[in-house]
Amino acid sequence: MSAPAPRRVAVLGAGIAGLVAAAELQRRGVEALVYEAGPRVAGMAESHHDPDGFSYDTGAHFITNRLATALGVNERCRVVRRYGESVYLDDGVAGYPFGLLRKPRFVASAVAARGKGLVGEADPVTAADFFRAEYGTAMADEVVLPLIEAWSGAPSDRLAAAVGQKIPGSIAHTMVLKAAAKVTKRAVAIGYCREQPQSVDVWHVYPEGGVSLLCEALADRLGDAIALETPVEKVLVEDEQVRAVRVHGEEVEVDAVVSTAPISVLPRLVEGSERLDRFASFRFRPMVFANLRFEGRGLLPDVVMWVPDRSFETFRITEAPLSMPWLAPEGKTMITVDIGTEVGSELWTMDDDALGERCLSELERLVPGVRRRYLGCRVVKTPIAYPVFALEHEVARADLAVNGTGVDGLLSVGRNGEFEHILMEDIYWRTRGAIQRLVDTGSSARRVGAVGLSA
Repeated sequence: MSAPAPRRVAVLGAGIAGLVAAAELQRRGVEALVYEAGPRVAGMAESHHDPDGFSYDTGAHFITNRLATALGVNERCRVVRRYGESVYLDDGVAGYPFGLLRKPRFVASAVAARGKGLVGEADPVTAADFFRAEYGTAMADEVVLPLIEAWSGAPSDRLAAAVGQKIPGSIAHTMVLKAAAKVTKRAVAIGYCREQPQSVDVWHVYPEGGVSLLCEALADRLGDAIALETPVEKVLVEDEQVRAVRVHGEEVEVDAVVSTAPISVLPRLVEGSERLDRFASFRFRPMVFANLRFEGRGLLPDVVMWVPDRSFETFRITEAPLSMPWLAPEGKTMITVDIGTEVGSELWTMDDDALGERCLSELERLVPGVRRRYLGCRVVKTPIAYPVFALEHEVARADLAVNGTGVDGLLSVGRNGEFEHILMEDIYWRTRGAIQRLVDTGSSARRVGAVGLSA
């Protein structure tokens, strides 16, 4: 028998997941109370604009026309015409995936790996095993694993095979979609959604004013349901059932809670249950994004360059104005340097100028002569970027994916709440699906796989 549908639900966080959850609750006739600890909506989807005319997000964001349409903001988005990736390898640049496939050692190694797979090798347990089986030892060891280790901050033999969820589908499918992008002159989205099909009809767009527009549009619809600078102090549970939240020292009775907080934080918020304690040790990789400005444009061969060379501190650099020229003033560009580190490290505590110089020294190895074009740097940091799929957490992580938090009426959604390598479109569909199940069946358990949404 289904549990009664909730009448009032508290939503923790006003990022994309929390706002989608609240909008879906309202659409289904349920009162949503959105509590955001910060002074504005958006969270990790916050956009930045400086007086010099440069715009940037917390990291490099791309969304799809399908998501923009679902949120009702497609008319306020521009089509992204170009998106390409390359890999810095052998002291040169190889396009992804075609350039890598021209390297005989990668092809031979991949063929050998496929041959082993046909004779029935055991399922891989670690990320190292998974990628060696998927791409061959040569490409795994030289390209994929160094990148995985850079953004996770952990050795690949201590990471679970589930890390492969972050990587787009097969190389063959990727090649087909990239070829279609050249024909359509639209940046076909690859690897951005697993809940819905990928096709040539799904391409990248970018909202005017930045990705924060998505959250602002949702917030406008929600109106007074959002309380800013209002952190939830406790989620109160009795008999493994959500009863209330404590806000500003007062209890607010609710039938359910939808949390977008990092799953490792949620155990400290819940009072009256120990079922979430096993998630407290889950770890996220902090990131520093250095946005370097330059005279000129087209400094990189592609929008994104992956850097698996372990002698570099960065693993990815992005020249977003190549695909979205309106992000920089005419005749200028911006390169975003991604650096995985730890809170309090030397890189974390550097001021913008010092970090810019540090990144510039690395960029000179990739783009000779780039220093004479340099205009300065602005830095964005986040202590919570990538979920780290440590082997020791894999049983608990897999259980979270299937059964949810274990507390009736407590949902944990979004990238940080689900502890999943998912991007905005998947966040949208998965969150809507979770709310649908909560309202229709009273279930707060998560379910793996694509969701079917009713009107």
